[in-house]
Amino acid sequence: MGKYLAIIVGLIAMLAGVYLVIFIWWREFYELVFGAIPPLLFFGGLIALIAGISSVKDAIRTKKLEEEVAQEEKEETKQQEA
Repeated sequence: MGKYLAIIVGLIAMLAGVYLVIFIWWREFYELVFGAIPPLLFFGGLIALIAGISSVKDAIRTKKLEEEVAQEEKEETKQQEA
């Protein structure tokens, strides 16, 4: 019985919330949603910027490591030939 009661109470709460947002607090909800867009854009852009910088740093680091490995392999082949 408790499971069904939770479902029924949950549905009633959802309907009450939708009713209040649409008919009573539409203006406040509208302002809240549109007021949240600029911070979301700012922080989303900040995260993208940090991810891009990190990706560039990783690419540079990988390129340096590949060059070092290639140089070490050349030195080893020279030593083996001599």
